[in-house]
Amino acid sequence: MDQPALFHYKDKEQSSNLLLQLNGLRQENILTDVLLCSENAEIPCHRNVLVSSSPYFRAMFCHNFRERQQTKIDLKGISSTILRNIIDYIYTGLISISIDIVLPLMQAASMLQYGRLFEACSHFLQDQMSPDNCLSMIRLSEIMNCSSLQNKAKEMAMQSFSDVSVSEDLCELSLPELMGYLEDDGLCAEEEQVFETLVAWIHYDPVSRRGTISDLFKKVRLRHIHPTYLFQFIANDPLIQSSTLCTELIDSVRRLMFSINTKGIGDTAVDFKPLWVAPRRYTYSDMLVLVGGRKNNQQTSREALVFDENSQKWQRLAKLPIRLYKASHVALHSVLYVMGGLTTNTKHSQVSKTVYTLSLKTNQWRTVEPMLEPRFAHQSVSYLHFIFVLGGLGPDRHVTDSVERYNSMFNQWETVAAMPEAVLHPAVAATNQRIYMFGGEDAMQNPVRAIQVYHIARNMWCKMENRTVKNVSAPAAVMGDKIYIIGGYTRRVIAYDTKANRFIKCANLKERRMHHSATVLNNTLYVTGGRHINSHDIIEDSDNFECYDAKTDTWTSKRTLPYKVFDHGFLTLTCVSQTWAKA
Repeated sequence: MDQPALFHYKDKEQSSNLLLQLNGLRQENILTDVLLCSENAEIPCHRNVLVSSSPYFRAMFCHNFRERQQTKIDLKGISSTILRNIIDYIYTGLISISIDIVLPLMQAASMLQYGRLFEACSHFLQDQMSPDNCLSMIRLSEIMNCSSLQNKAKEMAMQSFSDVSVSEDLCELSLPELMGYLEDDGLCAEEEQVFETLVAWIHYDPVSRRGTISDLFKKVRLRHIHPTYLFQFIANDPLIQSSTLCTELIDSVRRLMFSINTKGIGDTAVDFKPLWVAPRRYTYSDMLVLVGGRKNNQQTSREALVFDENSQKWQRLAKLPIRLYKASHVALHSVLYVMGGLTTNTKHSQVSKTVYTLSLKTNQWRTVEPMLEPRFAHQSVSYLHFIFVLGGLGPDRHVTDSVERYNSMFNQWETVAAMPEAVLHPAVAATNQRIYMFGGEDAMQNPVRAIQVYHIARNMWCKMENRTVKNVSAPAAVMGDKIYIIGGYTRRVIAYDTKANRFIKCANLKERRMHHSATVLNNTLYVTGGRHINSHDIIEDSDNFECYDAKTDTWTSKRTLPYKVFDHGFLTLTCVSQTWAKA
């Protein structure tokens, strides 16, 4: 037997029409059975509508409260204007929120338990939020017990700390509140600014706050402060000098920097080691930066690019002021250094000793103290607050064994011990107080099968012959205790274990490769560009962009570079504010 036909009808307009009809009855005072009173106003309503709309009214009219029997209910603490707005909202679902009424409306919504209206007021306030008022919004959110407003205001305070830190509201924070910000990994601020903020906070009320300097100073992550700022500005600040603990902490950093070893950690009144190893804040991000090189085999490039992990695209930075052939590149203290090179945009090319710097914060090129000797086709590497420049070719086009060191703390260059054997295009890396120089070629273009090691603190070199080493124009990069040497007229990738003093074979490159560059980001090795030898033994320029995972010993291709390039700089650079992205 056939089932009878069924038609499930849903009237989508029924609920809204019902509310519309009820509002019409209220306005004509038909079947209303209670008056809500405030100040001099008496507003007729239907109990069943009030009960259906709010747990507050449900409790009032459905339990044994005296209001159950009353026909007039006096709502204290709510103005007649706010009450009319809320009753209109109950019957229509509509309300206009303005800055004039949002706070009393929010208080009334909280009292009468209209949660969605309460959150609507919160969203209105969030839309009005700025770095100037976000700390006041946090205070307000605590009074109102509004977690959504509090979370949004704290997020803005953390992300816009540069602007928030100069507001008077910050100076009115309590010590625990300020400590909470300064110790948070998510605070979007450079450590120099963290220090300036705590000093301004103390100076706002020096009598009662002076004694907090040592507790606050421990929240500054000294390892991530530029040494010049630390030793010339912070160390001479009267507040710091008034605290024995603070001066001891700075002395510990000074000993660590100048002795270039780990002795002196932990010999202060406070355990220095946890403060020294404190991680960078999460808002610091490491970026892959590509600069200079020979572009599309036509001319030396002035381009500088940064890789945006989110969009997986390269974005352009400010161009180098001058074309430089075979300059060297290094990153130190969130600054990119481009040193020396052969100028190619002048009538007569000259070997340069100029040093250009770029910060992602300003996206502007500047110059610092030039090198002692002009050179190109040289190598450079950073360690602690030093940059070391090694070998290369001088104005006479002869291979040099000279080495010079840049002290970023004092913006000074000095000559250090020369390398045992002058080589061109070696693989160079620094770790554990030593600079390792693998292979390269001599003046006659013969491969040099040796490792040359420079002990930084002792200013001494040693040379070890090694048949495993046979690389020319290959980059090196440090991951953990290993130095990875990638290609160099070969597909071979080897890792040198500095502790065990032995080589480990890694997965090969897909092609024989040279004049490429490599860097490490988040324990992954990235390699860009260079030149490769194809299956027909022809040398071609490359736009390859690939990465190596040491855990799985595998290579993965990423997107290609915007152009083919070799002899370029490829570095990991730290930044906080990404002003380059807005340029």
